[in-house]
Amino acid sequence: MGEMPILEVRDVWRAFGGVRAVAGVSLRLPRGEVRALIGPNGAGKTTLLNLVTGQLACERGVVLFKGERITGLPPHRIWRRGISRTFQITAAFGSLTVLENVQVAILSHQGRSRNMLSSARCLARAPAMDLLTQVGLDGQADRACATLAYGDLKRLELAIALANDPELLLLDEPTAGMAPAERMDLMALAVAIVRERAVTVLFTEHDMDVVFAAAERIMVMHQGRVIAEGTPQAVRANREVQEIYLGGPR
Repeated sequence: MGEMPILEVRDVWRAFGGVRAVAGVSLRLPRGEVRALIGPNGAGKTTLLNLVTGQLACERGVVLFKGERITGLPPHRIWRRGISRTFQITAAFGSLTVLENVQVAILSHQGRSRNMLSSARCLARAPAMDLLTQVGLDGQADRACATLAYGDLKRLELAIALANDPELLLLDEPTAGMAPAERMDLMALAVAIVRERAVTVLFTEHDMDVVFAAAERIMVMHQGRVIAEGTPQAVRANREVQEIYLGGPR
């Protein structure tokens, strides 16, 4: 079987009403891999991420992180174990500064989030600034988050996701809403940072240029099931994937 995967999903299921959003999905994600999860809208990609991170409960199946079952744990306990994620819609605190947003995330990871921010502004400043420097926002640390451009909000979201020093990072449409040139820049930055930190990544994305540039392997979902998995070259050449998602031979 080789080295234990950092993430293993075994036959997970989830339905909404009569619709099977995730229908028997399994995956093994090795340490250090950057893997894309693609498919049409409604394929079940975000639902699968929600099952991994505890935002949704699995009806059947098991999720293992570093060989330990995390199925049924609440999201905050999964986060503190070393799994972090971003969402399609940015969720930063608009009333706080850029720096304060990252400080809050770090203090939460350290179990110190009960401190009122008024007495906690000096806490975790150095690691928060380090993260902002990594994502290129150190020059905007004191700006109110609500005044940031959308692309900078996405960079801030990445910094917040890294605040718990994760071993596994799940990115849900990390470049959604961005201009094409910004998308490639942001994903290149994210990949460079996770490589430096030895973080494993599973990300969803609709921009195929971003996917094929960033991913080492790709999984394709359709109607709640995985229909293909392999290298970018193999997935690009897969006839079923071409017909369902890529719009014909590429």
